Amino acid sequence: MNKPKIVVLDGFILNPGDISWGEIESISDLTVYDRTDYNKVYEAAKDAWGILNSKVVIDKKLMQSLPNLKYIGMLATGYNVVDIEAAKELGITVTNVRG
Repeated sequence: MNKPKIVVLDGFILNPGDISWGEIESISDLTVYDRTDYNKVYEAAKDAWGILNSKVVIDKKLMQSLPNLKYIGMLATGYNVVDIEAAKELGITVTNVRG
């Protein structure tokens, strides 16, 4: 069984080195980028099932260009950088942390 591809777009912000990505790696084909500019997200996530994110804007245009994308996990309390209406329209689940 193939593991889903998950990309972390801003890993340094989320984890400057003090925690392990091991649990996520155990269930996915994980790639962690320290920082990803908006104009490089497509290349980083073009085959991804899921994106883990904190600060990178994920708009409708970007979501439409990522046909495998089914999940966006915000590793912060907010999700203002994600076009929630577009995600809903495209059937992409968006979550964030509770606190």
